[in-house]
Amino acid sequence: MTTRFNLRRPAIIAGVLALALGTTALTAIPGTAQTQPAPVAGVALPRPAGPDFADVAARVGPSVVRVLTVERATPARAEMRPGQGGNPLEEMMRRFDGRQGPQQPEQGQRRAGQGSGFVIDAGGYIVTNAHVVGENAAVQVVMADGRELPATVIGRDTATDVALIKVDAGSPLPAIAFGNSDSTRVGEWVMAMGNPFGLGGTVTAGIVSARGRQIGAGPYDDFIQTDASINPGNSGGPLFNAAGQVVGMNTAIFSPSGGNIGIGFAVPSKMVQHIVNQLRDHGSVQRGWLGVSLQPMDQELATAMRAADTKGALVSAVEPDSPAAKAGLRAGDVITGINGQAVASPRDLAAGVADVAPGGTATLAVLRDGTAMEQRVEVGTNPANVAAATKPGQPGQPSLGIALAPRRDGGVEITRVEPGSVAAERGLRPGDVVLRAGEREAANPQDVVAAVRSAREAGRPSIAFQVERDGARRFIALPLRAA
Repeated sequence: MTTRFNLRRPAIIAGVLALALGTTALTAIPGTAQTQPAPVAGVALPRPAGPDFADVAARVGPSVVRVLTVERATPARAEMRPGQGGNPLEEMMRRFDGRQGPQQPEQGQRRAGQGSGFVIDAGGYIVTNAHVVGENAAVQVVMADGRELPATVIGRDTATDVALIKVDAGSPLPAIAFGNSDSTRVGEWVMAMGNPFGLGGTVTAGIVSARGRQIGAGPYDDFIQTDASINPGNSGGPLFNAAGQVVGMNTAIFSPSGGNIGIGFAVPSKMVQHIVNQLRDHGSVQRGWLGVSLQPMDQELATAMRAADTKGALVSAVEPDSPAAKAGLRAGDVITGINGQAVASPRDLAAGVADVAPGGTATLAVLRDGTAMEQRVEVGTNPANVAAATKPGQPGQPSLGIALAPRRDGGVEITRVEPGSVAAERGLRPGDVVLRAGEREAANPQDVVAAVRSAREAGRPSIAFQVERDGARRFIALPLRAA
């Protein structure tokens, strides 16, 4: 059974509380004096500590939106319901996009999801979670004033769960400003806004419970933890400081039941801004890549590596022909810094390298056989993040939905195909090798990206890929515009 919501006429549940008032007639007993009770003075209860968010909520409320999606459903994307098991981090990483009902649609059917977002630019740019948008055929935004606007997905970054979408409202939209999440303090008051359970604009408040939380979501975990009440449907909504600046984007909750228990997580605004700028400029996030496997050190291992303490990232393996290999890094090196910033753990190094643009140079502080040294590395492009889908040139242009990696013996290998994407519909799959894209030979992933961009700029409706699979070669036409 499918539950339908009329967005123009929201259902209102009203509770009526009946109060039974009793009256007692007091009759004086003969021969006794009647004494009037002394008046009781009113007691003013102390006001709870904390800021008054009323003015802030009134100011920023028009910038917080509801995000609705229509998604191509596939059996591989079945919802994980509480108690079904599977992911050991299920309780820790409950994304809360407010999907309705536990039924799993048939192949090819569509289903509705909902979350939250916020306007960051008067021109119609809106930030939300990547998992709210998903691989969707359509995205719609409901403004605070009730307007329903179709949205174009500018780009998604699943590694940080950030997505950028855009609407054409016909007039400037009220935008809100980012604050500096680095200056956010534990114990500071914050306010969350969003669309919990599809109820519409809701405001809750709490404090910052912790910073720098790593919850197993990915290599770039750096969450703000808060006890502000957030629930399913709040995904993508903003977390404000007392000044009304966005310091985070609500993304996940810890909950045995799926509801709020006072432990929620938000992506820091500094990370959101960095990702959004890349999505706006390029349609995707290009992160630097070294090509090393890393591991943390305990005290025993640090002593064996002749390190003074356990801080640093131990190189356990170096990929052949990678930037690290070309720079002379070796297994057994301990990397303790990058570009003047200390590296206390493998996560610090991963984040530092990701911040370097591909083709840029990073200076690494390395401890090798007990001797400190510096190593300059020309950072490469992470093969897992090289997607042939470039920034859409106009509304309706779909992402091709493939990730690419270079091959030593020629061509470019498809390493990932997003379900429901153009590439998936045309039968491409991981392991296929792209030999040619349009008029370009595909020697590296950048050749494919450039060919797709060139075809779009020329206004072509499709591009031909020459693909090799199991030794057989064929051409496949991929549409560049929505049908």
